[in-house]
Amino acid sequence: MNKSVLIVDDNLALLRVTQFAMERAGFQTQTARNGRLALDLAKSTAFAAVITDQQMPEMTGIELSRALRALPEYRECPIFLLTAKGLELELSRLREDLGINGVFCKPFSPLAVVKAVEDSMMTCA
Repeated sequence: MNKSVLIVDDNLALLRVTQFAMERAGFQTQTARNGRLALDLAKSTAFAAVITDQQMPEMTGIELSRALRALPEYRECPIFLLTAKGLELELSRLREDLGINGVFCKPFSPLAVVKAVEDSMMTCA
């Protein structure tokens, strides 16, 4: 089973915390500091899941999710959104329109993110 996860966040500390939690749970990770770099990585690597921050320079998490969903290999890939502005987003619409599998409001529990990714992989397997 592919256990490769792309983690995208412009905040280096949060990126590293998320990466550490995912690797400790047995996932292989690659990271990007903005959505454009993440999209380039996703085009050349098959990730089993994507965890992305919403507010980033270059391309937001929603824009990245939309671009990923346009790629055939990412139409069913679990995507998780991290945000400090959860109250400003229409979460049900994001799930419906972009197939976002989960939204985590900051501060979030890295272990909850790990569990959500693990659960999404069980249902996709």
